[in-house]
Amino acid sequence: MAHVVTINRPEVVALIEEAAMKFTGGAKTKVVGMALRRLLDEDARGGSLFGGHRGSVRVRDGVDLVAPALDVEPDAGTGREIER
Repeated sequence: MAHVVTINRPEVVALIEEAAMKFTGGAKTKVVGMALRRLLDEDARGGSLFGGHRGSVRVRDGVDLVAPALDVEPDAGTGREIER
C-alpha cells in the first residue's frame, strides 16, 4: 500500500531538508507529513462554525456582539467567596 511522491524542485527539496533538520532531526517524510497535516487542519478551521454561513444570522442595529453580556463582574472574576 506504499505510495511514492517524488519532489525534484531544488528549492522545495531545500525547504524540506531545512525543516527536517530543525523539527525532526532529519526525518524528511515525517516533516512533510507534519506540514500537510497542519495545512489540512488550517483549512478545516477556516470555514464557518456549526453550519452558520455569512448572512444567515441577522443582528439588529445597535447590538454590540463583543460587549460584555453581564453588567456586573462575576464572582469568579473577583476572587470573592459566595456566601451561602
